[in-house]
Amino acid sequence: MALGAGTGAVGRYLLSQVGKMYHFNFPWATFVTNLSGTFIIGLLTGLSLSQGWHLALVTGFCGGFTTFSTFNAELVILLRDHQTARAMVDLLASVIAGVMLLIVGLWLGQSL
Repeated sequence: MALGAGTGAVGRYLLSQVGKMYHFNFPWATFVTNLSGTFIIGLLTGLSLSQGWHLALVTGFCGGFTTFSTFNAELVILLRDHQTARAMVDLLASVIAGVMLLIVGLWLGQSL
């Protein structure tokens, strides 16, 4: 699990560095990281992995890759900077797309 978490954290860090290179006015790196991680969680859960693989990949890798705390911090920063519309788009799109991608990943994993 620790190896998976470390690998996921490195992946998240690399995506955040790409996001910093382009100076977006929207937290795209966190958005993409969390949505892709949510899809992967659905996919892996649908595959009915053994408990060991589930812990390593879902809890470890995806837990290290996705970031709920950064998502919340970026929302608060957008609100503090009076970017309410961007904050609401981020919030709603993250939650709605996240649930949809989890369902698609779960369905796909169960289909394989």
